Amino acid sequence: MKRTIKKVAVLGSGVMGSRIACHFANIGCKVYLLDIVPPSLKEEEIKKGLTLESNQVRNRIVTENLNNVLKAKPAPLYQSAFVSRIQTGNFDDNLSWLKDCDWIIEAVVENLDIKKNVFDKVEKLRKPGTLITTNTSGIPINFMLEGRSNDFQEHFCGVHFFNPPRYLPLMEVIPTPKTNSEVVDFLMYYGDLFLGKTPVLCKDTPAFIANRIGVFSIMAVFKLMKEMDLKIKEIDTLTGPLTGKPKSATFRTADLVGIDTLVKVAKNIFNDCPKDESRELFQIPDFVEKMVEKNWLGDKTNQGFYKKSVDEAGKKDIYELDIDTFEYQPSAKTKHASVTAAKQIDNLSDRLKTLAFSKDKAGEFLNKLFLMIFQYSSNRIPEIADELYKIDDALRAGFGWELGPFETWDVLGLEKSIKIMEKENLKPAAWVSDMLAKGFKSFYKIDDGKKQFYDISTSSYKEIPGRNNFIILENIRTNVPVWNNVGAVLHDIGDGIVNLEFQTKMNTIGSEILEAINKAIEITEKDFKGLVIGNDGQNFSAGANLAMIFMLAAEQEYDEIDFAVRAFQNTMMRIRYSSVPVVAAPHGLTLGGGCELCLHSDKVVAGAETYIGLVEVGVGIIPAGGGSKEMTLRASDSFTEGAIEFPELQNRFLAIAQAKVATSALEAFDLGIFRKGNDKYVINPHRIISEAKKAALEFADQGYTMPQQRENILALGRSAYSTLLVGIYSFFNAKYISEHDKKIAEKLAYVMCGGDLSAPTLVSEQYLLDLEREAFLSLVGEKKTLERIQSILTTGKPLRN
Repeated sequence: MKRTIKKVAVLGSGVMGSRIACHFANIGCKVYLLDIVPPSLKEEEIKKGLTLESNQVRNRIVTENLNNVLKAKPAPLYQSAFVSRIQTGNFDDNLSWLKDCDWIIEAVVENLDIKKNVFDKVEKLRKPGTLITTNTSGIPINFMLEGRSNDFQEHFCGVHFFNPPRYLPLMEVIPTPKTNSEVVDFLMYYGDLFLGKTPVLCKDTPAFIANRIGVFSIMAVFKLMKEMDLKIKEIDTLTGPLTGKPKSATFRTADLVGIDTLVKVAKNIFNDCPKDESRELFQIPDFVEKMVEKNWLGDKTNQGFYKKSVDEAGKKDIYELDIDTFEYQPSAKTKHASVTAAKQIDNLSDRLKTLAFSKDKAGEFLNKLFLMIFQYSSNRIPEIADELYKIDDALRAGFGWELGPFETWDVLGLEKSIKIMEKENLKPAAWVSDMLAKGFKSFYKIDDGKKQFYDISTSSYKEIPGRNNFIILENIRTNVPVWNNVGAVLHDIGDGIVNLEFQTKMNTIGSEILEAINKAIEITEKDFKGLVIGNDGQNFSAGANLAMIFMLAAEQEYDEIDFAVRAFQNTMMRIRYSSVPVVAAPHGLTLGGGCELCLHSDKVVAGAETYIGLVEVGVGIIPAGGGSKEMTLRASDSFTEGAIEFPELQNRFLAIAQAKVATSALEAFDLGIFRKGNDKYVINPHRIISEAKKAALEFADQGYTMPQQRENILALGRSAYSTLLVGIYSFFNAKYISEHDKKIAEKLAYVMCGGDLSAPTLVSEQYLLDLEREAFLSLVGEKKTLERIQSILTTGKPLRN
């Protein structure tokens, strides 16, 4: 059956309901968001003369809930204008809207009777065949089938989104025995392609997959903290990015989610899983119970495991809870030799080995934690999943782990780990020992660029399903590269297309990357059809290598800086003017030079979560890798006959001068960084490189011709420059910007207006490149610029001077 989702109803407008509604609005659906009618008037409503029959009152709950979510950071919408796609209403007046919906999502409070009451009303209105799903995280899905019609049961399923739905890709799909298989297949397909999710098919067991394992890991941390006398911040250092986990680590995550929510999930697992061999671990520790009693629930009550404090001078500090004294105190600095060593290692797998097998306290803690998670995860098969890859997928997509439990186990070595586990009385499930006995030494292997998992039922490796449309560079790295240097690798990704993957820290662009880009284009022109520049790291590129610039500027090596800037400009122009198509595939942070690379590509295929901008002004310089030139060129191309030209230039000037960063790919179109009608975005990050490959092939197969350098860019000259200066001086006089900011803005305005031109004049790209390079060189040696760069390098934050 062919399904098209045009209209979606979300029943329940709490944090999850409103955020789910926002994400469906993100992808273009018409969304109806409904909630209950308030039982009484507020005092301010009485003063306004409103009654319980007033529409404003009847929709108060849904309106307030949605507005609260819209104020949240990070934003739930790709663009604020998308809120127009959401229509709010209430259960008493507007349930008739359900008749037109293709998918109805229940997201009311976690109370079975209330959910059943909602379904009674839905049953009377939904048209046959309409999808109906519940977002429950704790109530068995099959409990909700009682009293429902056959058609309802066949089209009913659990679909559990993780909060916030825009940013966390996990979508657990939990069918009942009555759910039509076509419905399950559609939800898995739609979640992947349209919602950008990692859909994981789950069994109807308590807490499903991600929360079952994820909450276990948190409870294990609580246990080890008491046993080993570790502090909160100390543990968060060990269970954050250092070991491939989110920055929020363990205790900050608990504060964000809500300690009461964590307690509720843990208690549900304890009560509903009497046969769980680790059931006692889900007993709530005394110190957590005490926190709940005191209403120290995390961010929602402004204190939990951490508490923010502001002194009389306005300085903000974050204190951690001492679980013995129950007083908040500054985090004590703790040093572990293994942590110091691990911080010098970029590769996560190598870092984990260093940490887990070290003999200090940090190593002992992590080793015990890993082994407990390994044992528990192995024992959950086949209870919560039949295939081990589902557990890894769920933890990566739902909890932000870079490696799931079985992937981590492979890194640390299966045989070596099991020997330690047996000594620690943490013996894994029997199927793991059976697997080893049969000669299988790892849970995963790469075969011909495809990742395979060990299938327990057949005692063989099988390809992970649903990934035929993904190009995963991690799986290709076992192949011999086409070319590589210390900072980048050129992979053959098939059909005559190669992909250049940056591998520097934060994928910053230095001389090794410039060499790689030029070499990649040279090789592609000789032996291939097209080039994609993309990677599967956390970020596409944080921009140019500031450390190199700082070193050269501090030593006043201006000839070297001039050479480096010319090399950067020439490389960007090589991207634009090559005889093969070059497609950029950005995602995550794409700043400065990373943005300039995209500006010069034939096409950009971006992830929806791309945060892109020309941010050089923040470090005291202007874009000089062709960014200032390209934004001037695009302003010129947007001029229409008879229209006033200056506003188009001004908008692009402000985008650079204010170091604006798009918070989604869609905002990048509004800033003029991405080109409407040419560039595109992809919701699912796993599809970015494969879609970029398709774009490169399309260019090549249609007959790609190298474009000619532009000589016809209209620079507006002194008139526009004078107008921009008025604005700059106004900002300076109002003390919105510093003296140094003013100088930077003046230089940028000079470049983007074409320099000292008495009248609007057609100029070449090279003319503008020379201007931006000269401006860059005049700024980079300034004392205040060096201070800003040093601040970025040492603290990660720009200095306002």
